[in-house]
Amino acid sequence: MYTPASFREDDSATLQALIRAYPLGTLVTHGDGGLQASPLPFLLEAHTLRAHMARANPHWKTLAAHMECLVIFPGPDAYVTPDWYPSKAETHKVVPTWNYAAVHVRGTVRVMDDPDWLARQIADL
Repeated sequence: MYTPASFREDDSATLQALIRAYPLGTLVTHGDGGLQASPLPFLLEAHTLRAHMARANPHWKTLAAHMECLVIFPGPDAYVTPDWYPSKAETHKVVPTWNYAAVHVRGTVRVMDDPDWLARQIADL
């Protein structure tokens, strides 16, 4: 994700707060079948993301042990009209933009097939 330096956030607590406030992330993986993406509700526990994927979702069948993944958490977003910039009246230059907050988390996937883990995950969700 391109992030200009003036908008970059590196504070772990701030990034974790966005994940907790907007827990629906998109799990993205790349395997033999190409790219796959699944929106899933995530729980953040310490430095681990936990999610549950239905067995009906074919994505889980392609997840290999320690497969590299990306999880994208989109936060709030809004269009910013160029009318808000005082310079527009002076220069008549129009530069609309879109403000947004997002967290990209990279890591590895671990598939859990333990009934106790699953029961806890479902209860926590």
